[in-house]
Amino acid sequence: MSDAIKHECGIALLRLKKPLEFYKEKYGSAFYGVQKMYLLMEKQHNRGQDGAGFASIKLDVEPGERYISRVRSNDAQPIQEVFAQINDRINDELLQHPEWAENVTLQKKNIPYIGELFLGHVRYGTFGKNSIESVHPFLRQNNWMHRNLIVAGNFNMTNVTELFNSLVELGQHPKEMADTVTVMEKIGHFLDDEVTDLYLECKNAGLSKREASPVIAEKLDIKKILKRASKGWDGGYAMAGLFGHGDAFVFRDPAGIRPAYFYEDDEIVVVASERPVIQTVFNVDFEKVQELQPGHALIVKKNGTVTEEEIIVPTVKKACSFERIYFSRGSDAEIYQERKNLGKLILPAVLDAIDNDTDNTVFSYIPNTAETSFYGMVEAAQDFLNQRKNKFILDNRKTLTTESLQKLLEVKIRTEKVAIKDAKLRTFITEDSSRDDLVAHVYDVTYGVIKPTDNLVIIDDSIVRGTTLKMSIIKMMDRLKPKSIVVVSSAPQIRFPDCYGIDMAKLEGLVAFRAALDLLKERNLYHIVDEVYAKCKAQEHLKDSEVVNYVTEIYAPFHPQEVSDKIAEMLSSPEINAEVKIIFQTVENLHIACPKNLGDWYFTGDYPTPGGNRVVNKAFMNFYEGKDARAY
Repeated sequence: MSDAIKHECGIALLRLKKPLEFYKEKYGSAFYGVQKMYLLMEKQHNRGQDGAGFASIKLDVEPGERYISRVRSNDAQPIQEVFAQINDRINDELLQHPEWAENVTLQKKNIPYIGELFLGHVRYGTFGKNSIESVHPFLRQNNWMHRNLIVAGNFNMTNVTELFNSLVELGQHPKEMADTVTVMEKIGHFLDDEVTDLYLECKNAGLSKREASPVIAEKLDIKKILKRASKGWDGGYAMAGLFGHGDAFVFRDPAGIRPAYFYEDDEIVVVASERPVIQTVFNVDFEKVQELQPGHALIVKKNGTVTEEEIIVPTVKKACSFERIYFSRGSDAEIYQERKNLGKLILPAVLDAIDNDTDNTVFSYIPNTAETSFYGMVEAAQDFLNQRKNKFILDNRKTLTTESLQKLLEVKIRTEKVAIKDAKLRTFITEDSSRDDLVAHVYDVTYGVIKPTDNLVIIDDSIVRGTTLKMSIIKMMDRLKPKSIVVVSSAPQIRFPDCYGIDMAKLEGLVAFRAALDLLKERNLYHIVDEVYAKCKAQEHLKDSEVVNYVTEIYAPFHPQEVSDKIAEMLSSPEINAEVKIIFQTVENLHIACPKNLGDWYFTGDYPTPGGNRVVNKAFMNFYEGKDARAY
C-alpha cells in the first residue's frame, strides 16, 4: 500500500528428524538446519524488518553441555545480522579446531546453533517498541531441561491486562505487561504444573529424579498444557514454542486469524507463516503443504512423532483478508489468483468513473505490491474492449474495409508504469513544512505518456491514512496533466482499527473515519458522535462478550460511495488541476475474490472475537476524549 504501515510477523519452525550425520552425508553439511532457517526467515522478510531472532536446541546432550542457543537483532538488516553472528561463531570455532570439520559429533557437542530443533522470527514493532528485549524468540530458563521454554509468534492479544492479572492471581510477578511475556508465562506456569505432576508419578513408581527425566520428556502432554494456558486468550495468533528437552508446537487461534502452514516428510517437519516459503525452500508441491487448522496445534514430540490436535473448538473461520490483499508473498498460487480477481472485480466501477472511455485512459499501479491486481484489472479491461470491438464488427460488417478492420484490431488497453518510488529518499526532516515537501517527492513520475485528454487510473492495494496519496502521489500524477485521476483501492474502505497484529490502532488515523466525521458535520448529524460515545462509555464495565460495536453507527447514514467521494475531496487540494476520483472495492467482491479469508473487521466492524468490540469502542472513546493512546 502507498501508506507505510507496520504489520504482521513471520515464524519459522524446523525439526530435523534424522541424526545430523544424515544431513552431512546427503547435503554436505551438518549446518543444513541453520542454512534452511536462514532461507525460511529471509523469504519472510516482507513480514517484518524491525527485528529478527533465532533459537536452536540440541537433542540428547550430556549434563553440563550447552543445548540452547539464541541470537536476536534489531539492526537495520536484522536477518543478515543474526546469521552473520551465527556464521562468525561457527567459522571461529572451526578455525580454532580444524579437527572438528569432518566430525559431526564434535561439531554438535562444541559449536552453538548446530542442533535438530530451530525457531526463527521476523517482526515489526506494532507498539513502536524495537528494543532488543522486544525481539522474539523469548526464553524462559530453568535448570530442569523440561521447564525451559522458548516462544515466538505472530500475534496480538486484546486482553493483555486480564491475562496479566490472571498471572498475578496465580502468584507470579510478571516483569512487564506485554502480551508476549504474559502468554509465555501462562504456558510456563502450566508446563511447571505438568512436569511436577509427572515427577510425582515417577517418584511414586520408585524412580529417582535422574530416572524420571526421560519419562517426563516422553509423557509431557503438550495438548493439555496448551488447553489450560489458552483459557481466556482473546486475539489472533500463530504461536510457536520449543521445550528444552526437544518437544515443540505451533498453535493457531480458533478463528484462524493469523496464518500457519506446515510440511512433513521422513527428514523434516517445517512450519512457516506462508505456504510458498516452504514450497521454495524445500522444493515441494503446493498440495503437499498443509494449512494448520484454526484452534489446532501441530505438536512435534522429541521422538519425532507429529500430530495435529484440537486445543480450542474452532469458531467461524475469519482468516485475515489483509494477508491476501497485501501482506503475504504474492508467489502463492492461490494468493496470486485472488489478487488478480480483486483487480478484475473492481473494473466495472472503474469503467463507470471513466464513462467507458478506455481509448483515452491509461492504466497503472502504485506501489509494486499492487502489480498483480493491476494485471487482473487490465485483463478485464481488455476483455471489455474486445467485446466492444466484436459488437462494432458485427454491427458494421458490411461497411468495414481491411484497413479499417486492421486499425480497429490494433487498439489495445493503454498501460504504463507512471510512478516509481525513490527507494533512496528518506523523510528524515522532522519540521512539518519541510517534511511535507520531502514526502511529495517520494515518488517520481514518467513524463510523456499522458495526454491532456486522458484519464489516469492508478490501482493501489489499499488506502489507510491517505497521507501519501495527498502529499505525494496525487500531486505527482497531476504534473502529468491528465484530465482526471482515478485512484482505485483493491481493498474496501478501512473503517475500523485492527487489534490482532496489524498496526492500525487509532480511529482518527483512518481516512474513511475522518471522511465520515466531515459528512456528519455537513449534514448536521454530528450528534451521532456524542450518542456513540455515550453508548461506548456505558459499556466500559461490561464483560467482553456483552459489548457491542457501536462505532458502526458513525457510518450508517451514508452510502459507501458518499464516503469515497468525500475521501476524494479530502485528498485533493486547490492546486490540483485534474478531477480526482476514489474507488474502493466492495466487501462483497472482496469475499468473492478471497473466499478462504473472510476476516473483514477493519472494513465492516464485524470482529471475530469479543475483545475486538471492546477495542474499537475504546479507540472511539480515545478519539472523543482527545487521548493520543492505543486502544489495546
